[in-house]
Amino acid sequence: MPDNNNCINCPAYNSGNLVKLGINMTDFDYVVALAGNPNTGKSTVFNNLTGLRQHTGNWPGKTVARAEGAFAYNEKKFKIVDLPGTYSLLSTSTDEEIARDFILFGQPDVTVVVIDATRIERNLNMVLQVLEITDKAVLCLNLVDEAKRHNITIDDRALSRELGIPVVPSAARQRVGMPELLNFIFQVAAGEYICKPRRISSDSKSFNTAVDKLVSEIEKEFPGLPNARWVALRLLEGDQKIIDSIKNGELVNLVKNNYYTS
Repeated sequence: MPDNNNCINCPAYNSGNLVKLGINMTDFDYVVALAGNPNTGKSTVFNNLTGLRQHTGNWPGKTVARAEGAFAYNEKKFKIVDLPGTYSLLSTSTDEEIARDFILFGQPDVTVVVIDATRIERNLNMVLQVLEITDKAVLCLNLVDEAKRHNITIDDRALSRELGIPVVPSAARQRVGMPELLNFIFQVAAGEYICKPRRISSDSKSFNTAVDKLVSEIEKEFPGLPNARWVALRLLEGDQKIIDSIKNGELVNLVKNNYYTS
């Protein structure tokens, strides 16, 4: 098993947890999660990236359909999993729970978040929630053709600086932006692009103190946990799924059962 702390090109995914989630990474170098609100063109992006190399099934123990596919880029093989379209990751529905658990426990090498360029404000809630969990993300700013038709101008470079991740303007139906999206997926997965994601902050001194104290306790109990701050926030919210994951050892697996492919 490669030492991920000293290996820039090592995959970040947790293969043990991916198996539990029904994902087989044999013969693949990286895994990509595709997330986003419904009606953002996420399925079109998925089809563009995978072509005919895709299949569908159900998530383990769920009746929710899952689509996964594959593509190759720069001599690397990528598996991409199309997560259920959701408006949040707060685990208030089965779809949200599936999407959240895949990003949290599967630790994909890249999470691509697809948003509607005509409804950025509405879609950014999901983006910020993803960035609380992972620091390996790419924003696909889809439907820019529709935005232009509505006289909406977007400074994608400024948005990238604000979010701390690559932002790719696209019109997936016309395949516009797909080569650039592939390039950034590869760069983030391979560690060539280091994301510095924007994290939610608060002006409340007592809240920040409580978060910092809980993060310290979590990191002491689970050294190496990649998203301790997000876990702390969810514990303060009383998220039962996260509470259960601590009790049943799922969080321990994030640290102790990281098996990487070479």
